Amino acid sequence: MDLEMTGLDPNRDVIVEIATLVTDDELEVVAEGPDLVVHHPPEVLAAMGDRVREMHTRSGLLGAIEASEVTLEEAGRATLAFLVEHVGEARKVPLCGNSIGTDRRFLATYLPDIENYLHYRSVDVSTLKELAQRWHPDALARAPRKAGGHRALDDVQESVRELRYYREVLFKAPESAGAGSAPDGSTVPAPST
Repeated sequence: MDLEMTGLDPNRDVIVEIATLVTDDELEVVAEGPDLVVHHPPEVLAAMGDRVREMHTRSGLLGAIEASEVTLEEAGRATLAFLVEHVGEARKVPLCGNSIGTDRRFLATYLPDIENYLHYRSVDVSTLKELAQRWHPDALARAPRKAGGHRALDDVQESVRELRYYREVLFKAPESAGAGSAPDGSTVPAPST
């Protein structure tokens, strides 16, 4: 899931776009949810900082917000209905994306039904990026580059691609389920059955 907002403070800023993908455990897209741009009146948009306004203007999102007739409540209902249809049982699936702590705060403030439907655990791709920067810089150097378009659907698709990459590079499964080597060179026994 990805949200676009007018800033980073849920006490002052608002959600302007929400997009959702559901993947399986192998990160294959099972379903693409609605990509909804939320209308806000000019006085709400006027509170945006210059940097965010420039970003949303460049991406075309600002014009889409002004043209949209979708309310936040409608966007929330449609997104929750999509999750219920494609995920099933509540609180079984974690939220996944980049820097999703911010998204969680906005969900808790504005769309608590969605926040409560998701598992309390999260898969934050940006955490893997931070760890790769510190412990595996060559992997970070080869990571897929983000286009930086700042549109919700594009961003969530990029997050899935990025997570696939880190899974392959940082969490590559051994060729067999047999013994392996630990980072210090010692032998790790094969799992017992």
